[in-house]
Amino acid sequence: MEGERELTAPVALCTADGGLAPDAVGWARQPLIDCELPGRWGRRKRWDFWNLLGPSFACNITCADVDYLGLVDVWFRDRRSGAELSKASPRPFGSRVALAPRAGESAIVHRGKLFVSIVDEPEGTELSVRCDTDRGPFDLEVVVRKPEGHESLTVVIPWSDRRYQCTTKDLARPATGRIRWGEHVHELRDDGHSWGTLDFGRGRWPYRTTWNWGAGMGLVDGRRVGIQAGGKWTDGTGMTENSLVVDGRLSKVSEDLVWEYDPEDWLRPWHVRTPGSERVALVFTPEFDKRGRLNAGVASSRTDQCFGSWSGRVVTDEGAAIAVDGLQGWAEECTWRW
Repeated sequence: MEGERELTAPVALCTADGGLAPDAVGWARQPLIDCELPGRWGRRKRWDFWNLLGPSFACNITCADVDYLGLVDVWFRDRRSGAELSKASPRPFGSRVALAPRAGESAIVHRGKLFVSIVDEPEGTELSVRCDTDRGPFDLEVVVRKPEGHESLTVVIPWSDRRYQCTTKDLARPATGRIRWGEHVHELRDDGHSWGTLDFGRGRWPYRTTWNWGAGMGLVDGRRVGIQAGGKWTDGTGMTENSLVVDGRLSKVSEDLVWEYDPEDWLRPWHVRTPGSERVALVFTPEFDKRGRLNAGVASSRTDQCFGSWSGRVVTDEGAAIAVDGLQGWAEECTWRW
């Protein structure tokens, strides 16, 4: 795929009436795009999604506003015991879920039985969660550090001049802190084993959408490596959300990826590759499947987010081949009607 334009100066995502601004179509190494969404109510989707991942745990934190519904949601899994926690606080019409127009500028505090705080600072993001469960109190205090010079992928996907999405995928950021659930404590140390990943999304979506998303992160020969892979939802738009980050330096992968997996058995290996080249040749081996199903009238979804490890080979913009073996992460298929 050719023609992806790198953006190097701030730009607005939308025109005054809520259409896609043509100058915003492209990708950037920093979150340069102002994602205010003026115009008609109803199709706007906004979310800040954080994943925290370590050898003994996996955790998702979601703050979302899809016009007719606001949602704060926390999911946690103890990978040693298999115990899971899931807490959600829905808000009709997005009330009390205020999200910033640009990645890296969040200051979200949600109070109540589920307390969630997401505060971005120049040096990193502070995440806090507190709630009660039948296994005892859950308490999370984590800082996801942003190393100096670290780059992320921001890209605008143009389905049409009225349907579009800006996403920032920011991964391979070291996480430190502590997660306590009842009597069990998970320590996050800056030792290459605990990571934070941001998925920032703002846009106007079609009613039905299916996507693949995969992420992997870890140390390879002492280098901090992150793999970002997407599929289906970007096909045919002229843009992709695929990239590689090595020690904070982003390499953009402009080819569409081929995803091969078995939807009848999500725990079989997944294969992700660039067709006709060896730029990306990866195998994902699942450990467990986080299944999500929603049927709420006008909105429904089916998500299988499998956690496990990535192995294979990726190539940087400079032509350096990076062999990966056991990078922890996930691969998912998600279908939404919303």
